[in-house]
Amino acid sequence: MEIRQRTLGKYITEGVIGGGKLVDAEHIAIATINRVDVLVSWNFRHIEKVKKAKRESKYIEFKEKFDINSSQDWCEIIKDIVAIANSGGGAIIFGVNNHGKASEYDVSSILDLDPAKITDKIAKYTNQQFSEFEIEEFKRDGKKIAVLIIFGVSLPMIFTRPGTYNIDGGRQKTAFSKGTIYFRHGAKSEPGDSNDLSRVIEGRLEEIRKSWLSGVRKVVSAPIGHVVQVLPPDVKMSIRSDAIPVRITNNKEAPAYKLETPDSTYPYRQKEVIENVNKKLRGKKIVNQYDILCVRRVYGINELRPDFYYKP
Repeated sequence: MEIRQRTLGKYITEGVIGGGKLVDAEHIAIATINRVDVLVSWNFRHIEKVKKAKRESKYIEFKEKFDINSSQDWCEIIKDIVAIANSGGGAIIFGVNNHGKASEYDVSSILDLDPAKITDKIAKYTNQQFSEFEIEEFKRDGKKIAVLIIFGVSLPMIFTRPGTYNIDGGRQKTAFSKGTIYFRHGAKSEPGDSNDLSRVIEGRLEEIRKSWLSGVRKVVSAPIGHVVQVLPPDVKMSIRSDAIPVRITNNKEAPAYKLETPDSTYPYRQKEVIENVNKKLRGKKIVNQYDILCVRRVYGINELRPDFYYKP
């Protein structure tokens, strides 16, 4: 603690980090003391924008309160999370009213939420194990607020079941319908239109184009004597004599290979992976969902190492 405070103070006095960014300075001081090679986070500009936001926008949503035991609140929050992720990312700020002022609501229950519970809630309505988010604590008007930082997705999430909840008189209200894709339109989360879908398609085509060009460069630079094999995307194990032999390797340049029974090769969900890793560490260190997210982003697991996870 003493070393951390001295390091933090040095950063401030030397002008490395502004005095108004104590939380950010503390994060960097901790990383320095623990000799962390890479610190993954939003940059100061994004963090400051969230902390100082006075009005809602395409990237920022205010929530004066959030009852974690309310089906209505969960449906509305899930709608906003999915819309923000589909629109490139942003943040939901809890404990702030529509005028940008801190409310009297106690956000402790939100800060204590298990991220796995949020992932499970989203999966219930989208069939997607979305975990690209972080929950952070900040101060506004001297009061504690909770900020859910949401990262964008390359392919939009679709609601596979309706988000309905009971209201007064036994009636039901629907936050979102089955088969809809939500995006942010200004400060609102709304069903996507042709412009939203056009942007998604253009972005996906750009990713494919880059992938193709990368593949062309690999073929051009292949050593003499190498053979290029064209494989379908759903390669599976086979004992047929005419099957193309495929070798499992951790070489990131090698083509992806998927076994026919993912339950045997990927037996754990992320929550269970964290539990097993912590058992192996025996209390020497504790890893959490944020650590897993950092590793995935630093090492490009989603883009470069599909052999490390399974996504149907």
